[in-house]
Amino acid sequence: MLDALINSFRSPDIRRRIIFVLGMVVVYRALAVVPVPGVDRTAVANLVESQQFLQLLDLFSGGGLRSFSIVAMGVNPYINASIIMQLMTGVVPRLQALSREGEYGRTKINQYTRYLSVPMALIQAYGYLALLSSRDLAGGSAPVIANFDLFSLLTITQIITLTAGTVFTMWLGELITERGIGNGISFLIFAGIVSRVPVGIEAFLASPDFILGAVFVVFAIFAVAAVVFMQEGQRRIPIQYASRVRGRRMYQGGSTFLPLRVNQAGVIPIIFAVSILLFPVQLATYFSQSNVQIVKDISNAIINLLGNHGWLYAALYFLLTVGFTYFYTAFTFKPDETADQLRKNGGFIPGIRPGGPTRDYLARVVVRISLAGALFLGTIAVLPTIIANFASGSVLAGLGLGGTALLIVVSVVVETMKQLEAQLMMRNYEGFIR
Repeated sequence: MLDALINSFRSPDIRRRIIFVLGMVVVYRALAVVPVPGVDRTAVANLVESQQFLQLLDLFSGGGLRSFSIVAMGVNPYINASIIMQLMTGVVPRLQALSREGEYGRTKINQYTRYLSVPMALIQAYGYLALLSSRDLAGGSAPVIANFDLFSLLTITQIITLTAGTVFTMWLGELITERGIGNGISFLIFAGIVSRVPVGIEAFLASPDFILGAVFVVFAIFAVAAVVFMQEGQRRIPIQYASRVRGRRMYQGGSTFLPLRVNQAGVIPIIFAVSILLFPVQLATYFSQSNVQIVKDISNAIINLLGNHGWLYAALYFLLTVGFTYFYTAFTFKPDETADQLRKNGGFIPGIRPGGPTRDYLARVVVRISLAGALFLGTIAVLPTIIANFASGSVLAGLGLGGTALLIVVSVVVETMKQLEAQLMMRNYEGFIR
C-alpha cells in the first residue's frame, strides 16, 4: 500500500488527481470555520458537548456543527436524498428503467438525487435552527437562539446560508469523484472525521485512566485489522471460456475467476444506518416543545430511547446495518446482468449451465457471503457502543462515536487505495501497449 502511494506521485496524471483532492479538502475545511450569521458559536459548542446526539451530528459534519459553520449540515441532506432515491428505484417503474440504461441512467438518477437534496437541506436547516431554539434541549436554560421566528429576515438568511453550504459541499464531492480518486462524498466525511484526530489525542493524553486508554488503543488496532481483512476478503468464482471462431481466426478458450467481495457495500451501510437513526431523534426534537401533550410525550420518549445511545439504539443500529448491507449489495451487483454478460462472451461456470442456472447460482453465493459481511459490519458498528455503555463515565464513554468514525475512516482508506492501485495498473498496461 505504501509502495502504491509512492508510485502514484511518479505518475503525472495520478499526482494531479491527488493534489486536486487535497485542494478540495482544504477548501472544505476552510468553510468549516466560516460561521452562520446571528448564532453564538460558544453557546453552540457548549450545547454540543452536553448532547451525545449532537456530537454524532457534529461527527458527520466534520466539526461544522460545533462551530455552526455554513457546512454545519455536511452532506446529511444528500445522504438522506440518496436513500430515498434508492428506495424509490425499487418501486417506481420509470426509475427502474433508468437504472438499467447504464451510465446515462445513473447520471439521471444522480441528477434527481441532487434536486431532491435541496428541499431536504431546506427542511433540515429549519430543523437545526428549531433544535437550537429548544429550551428542553438546553436543559431548561436559555436556548442558543432566542425568539426564533421562521419569517424573520435573519432566520431566512440562516436557512439559505446552511442550504447553500450543503449544495456547495455536494458539488465539492462530485468534483472529487470526477477529477480525483475515490468517492467524493465518502472522502469529505473521512476528511471531517480525521480533522478531529488531534482533539481526540489531546483528550486521550489528558485522561488519567491509562488502562482504559490502552484498551481503546488495542480495540482500535483490532478494528483496523479486522476491517482491512474483511474488505480484502472475496469469493473467487471460476469462469471458463470456450474456444471461439471469429471470421477466419480461432480464439483459444481460457479460464479466469469472478471475484465477489465479502463486503461489496463498503462503508455505505454504516452511513445509511446512522442517517436513519438520526432522523427520528432529530424530528422528535423539533416537536419536544409542542403544546399538544401527547406529541410532546412521544417526542421525549423517542429522544430518551434513541438519543442516549442505549441498548435499543445498538440493536436498531445492528439491524439497519445488516439490512442496508443486503440492500446496497442487491443494488450494486446484478446476478442476471452478470450471467447475461458471461453468456454473451462465451463464458460459463464449470458445472453450472449458462443463463438462468448461472444467475441463480450467483444470487445464492452473494446472499451467503453477504451474510458474513453484514454480520461482521454490524458487529463492528455496535461493539463500541456496547463497550461505552459498560464503561460509562470513563475515557471509553466516547468510544461509541470513535468506533463508528474508525470504521468509516478505515473503509474509506482501503477503498481509496484500491482505486489508486487500479489506476496505477491501468497506467502500467497503457505503457506496456505503447
